[in-house]
Amino acid sequence: MTKHFPNAQLSRALPGNENLRFLNFRSESLGYRGDVLLFTPPGIETLERVPLLLLLHGVYGCQWNWWLNGEIDTTATTMLRDGSMPPMMIAMPSDGLWGDGSGYVPHAHANYENWIVDDIPRCLGEQFPQLKIEKFFLAGLSMGGYGAMRLGMKYASRVLGISAHSSITQVAQLSQFIPFPAEAFQYAGTNDIDLLHWARVHQRHLPPLRFDCGTEDSLIEANRDLHRELVRLNVRHAYQEFSGGHDWPYWSKHIRETLGFCKDVLTR
Repeated sequence: MTKHFPNAQLSRALPGNENLRFLNFRSESLGYRGDVLLFTPPGIETLERVPLLLLLHGVYGCQWNWWLNGEIDTTATTMLRDGSMPPMMIAMPSDGLWGDGSGYVPHAHANYENWIVDDIPRCLGEQFPQLKIEKFFLAGLSMGGYGAMRLGMKYASRVLGISAHSSITQVAQLSQFIPFPAEAFQYAGTNDIDLLHWARVHQRHLPPLRFDCGTEDSLIEANRDLHRELVRLNVRHAYQEFSGGHDWPYWSKHIRETLGFCKDVLTR
């Protein structure tokens, strides 16, 4: 079978951490090479139909954030051992590295959306034939939470579940963190970047959705507003608030909600 990504480079396991590997490949959507950090469950070579979680970072970030700032490998390994998460691959891509954050949306010069939902699953499927790429989980923090919700709602038929932490809920909120106006993210139109637009369009077919926010987070009211609007639209979802701010101590702790959510969805 002809490979779409014949020049993809998959590293060996990282020294001292057998569950982590780096993947680098050229993406037509980006027009250049992109990086992905992979958490693979032990013995993945012997497993079949392994679920895939695409875990997205926030502004200023890159593919290593969830590992070195969020200790995802430690949390996932512990949860695998006690059975509170399923054996699955966690793929942590860069957002495309435009500006301080691409928003995971199409731009005139590169399609950061297709990089996530098309190129990465296909390339991973070529590297790991045992991986289930037809449908996958999406999750993330802040800008990555927005990306997970928007892409999960837009591509509802291809997504197993959506989980988001401390989410941007409208691209205009990115101006709190980066020096770009909302117009910089509207290449595909204002409806395309609107979470509620996709919630309405695919209301009957949305995958399971959960999101949370810290009570000391500057985005708490935006998350509450989104929760209220989803209730008004009769969109089934779970919303939680926990003590904490917009920071890594919060995300490192509550990524457990995402990993446990994946197990719940798979065992329904």
